[in-house]
Amino acid sequence: MSSPKTALILGASGGVGFETACALRADGWRIWALHRAPERVKSMLPVAEWRRGDAMRQGDVVDAAAGVDVILHAVNPPKYRNWPHLVLPMLENTIVAAKAAGARILLPGAVYNFGPDAFPLLHEGSPQNPLTRKGVIRKQLEARLKQAAEQEDVRTLILRGGDFFGPHNGNSWFANGMVRPGRPVTSLNYFGPLDVGHAWAYLPDFAKTFALLLAKEARLAPFDVFHFGGHWFERGGEMVERVRDAAGAPHAPIRNMPWTAVRLLSPFVRLFRELTEMRYLWTQPVRLDNAKLLAFLGEEPHTEISTTLSRSLRGLGCVPA
Repeated sequence: MSSPKTALILGASGGVGFETACALRADGWRIWALHRAPERVKSMLPVAEWRRGDAMRQGDVVDAAAGVDVILHAVNPPKYRNWPHLVLPMLENTIVAAKAAGARILLPGAVYNFGPDAFPLLHEGSPQNPLTRKGVIRKQLEARLKQAAEQEDVRTLILRGGDFFGPHNGNSWFANGMVRPGRPVTSLNYFGPLDVGHAWAYLPDFAKTFALLLAKEARLAPFDVFHFGGHWFERGGEMVERVRDAAGAPHAPIRNMPWTAVRLLSPFVRLFRELTEMRYLWTQPVRLDNAKLLAFLGEEPHTEISTTLSRSLRGLGCVPA
């Protein structure tokens, strides 16, 4: 009987890392997770074997990755500070570790690395002309991984999705803007015109897709990219209306993001600056074409929307458990 494959999760305390660890464990994988202080977080993910280390220290990542088959790179600089100077070096640590272990890198992708010239329907090979600083970094991340696959024999799998939401997703438009974690839903925010289409990715489904793709590892290209369709709303406001219903507050007011105030304060508040940069993704429809994924897998994991929202609101403490 063959031994189970092993995945190292970088960013296991985040939404993508947590859900991917759970999805791979359900498929029989052994899960290792890296954290600077594992004693503080190990209870949140008991399926993992925790290693002490820092993703910003190359030696720590190389040591933690010894013997693994896959490294999920779902980690960001602490509190999202100093992105331009930390994100690429952190990825470089993962590339060095993956090369030493002979492992494939998994990267959760987003739509930030695309500009309006690629809208409204994004294909895996659509041109990447980002409008934002974070989008430029995202483009550089993917370009570096492609280079590593072509020149250094480091395999990569990128799965891009829309805006993430889920029961363990604390850093997102959904959890940081639409609702307030730990509080009942008495009002909601929305970030663009209600009649503009928008794509959302439910994290447990997204993570299960990673697991299904890895089950067909032999058919993956050294550098492979797939789009996750997720939940698409032709009228974006339907999402926030569904959230009201799932929260048992069908008449809660829906407020528009106060973009004028956000823009005026953006030079002084980092979060507001990033929100302002990303506004263009809400003013026009952006949908991911998942035809390649469907052809490869035959299906895409897809939990019914009311179930996803009920689970998400419970997980965030917005409705009773």
